[in-house]
Amino acid sequence: MPIFRSDPLDELVIPDGTHVEEHDLVTDGDVLIGGQSHVEFGVRGGNVIAGERVGFGGTIEAAGDCRLDMWCEVDGDVLVGEDAYLGERVHVGGQLKVAGDLDIGDDVDIDDGFEAAGWIVIRNPMPTITFLFVYLSQLLRIGEEEAAEEMLEALMSDEREHQPVVIPRSARVGDDAWRVSTPGRVGDDCRLHGNVRAESLVVGRDNEVFGSLRAKEGVTVGAGTEVTGNVTTRSGTVRIGPGVEVRGDISGDYVEVHHDATVEGAIRARDEMSMVSEPVLDDEVVTGARPAAEPESVPEPDPTPAITRTDRSGGGQTADTDDDGKATGPEAGTPE
Repeated sequence: MPIFRSDPLDELVIPDGTHVEEHDLVTDGDVLIGGQSHVEFGVRGGNVIAGERVGFGGTIEAAGDCRLDMWCEVDGDVLVGEDAYLGERVHVGGQLKVAGDLDIGDDVDIDDGFEAAGWIVIRNPMPTITFLFVYLSQLLRIGEEEAAEEMLEALMSDEREHQPVVIPRSARVGDDAWRVSTPGRVGDDCRLHGNVRAESLVVGRDNEVFGSLRAKEGVTVGAGTEVTGNVTTRSGTVRIGPGVEVRGDISGDYVEVHHDATVEGAIRARDEMSMVSEPVLDDEVVTGARPAAEPESVPEPDPTPAITRTDRSGGGQTADTDDDGKATGPEAGTPE
């Protein structure tokens, strides 16, 4: 599943094995959150990185680093296994505990105090993207091209042990709904609570979704997934794979349902509904009309040249004749 493209935050990405528990989003990988977003529950993962003005409705537990840009709000504690970077005017509603170094900005408000096992530096930490850019520039300036290439490969590589959770800018994520204005992609073996709303949506295999799936341009649901809700799209195609259970209605311009799927509600297709026997999950969303059928093969013309005659009635019509000179075709049986 590709993550880093021209913009690493242009898609909602829920990697394999992500679970939303009662109060927390739990993943084995990192968590990247775009600015102006709001996450109504806590977050547990590797490194946790949030842009400006991101709100958290629970506790942050980061096994690695935690970086919160300016104006972030955390209702619970912030527990960090390595280093922490807090921008100016960050508010933490509980305790801040850091096993490594703490880099903290001006006017940071921590309600229940903080502890850090390493160095504590009070300044304004530069944003993550700026820090990476400055660090890369310094490597190139001192002639460490090889080190700069290794750093870029580490940042851009998709071949990592655990893919990160990516929440795009201005998203709203909670128990009742996941709302983004970008495409969305859910991996395999995930457990999600809430209705998922995205521009387009691909859901992997063997997931549990306790809510509806809705997208503007198309929804694809992989094999063995259970959806407790409706699956709808405003335009495009809804594709339901084998072994899928939909405990609700399905609606779209085009609807493709596998023979082995179970749909408890109604199926509404504005243009066409079809039953399929092949798996539907191919990492693509059908956003428009279904592809046109292959044109039927046209037989090659007879290599024998046709012999024609002029109709003596003056109509100018012609008729084919056989090798004996007898007329064939619609005019053959017409008496003169």
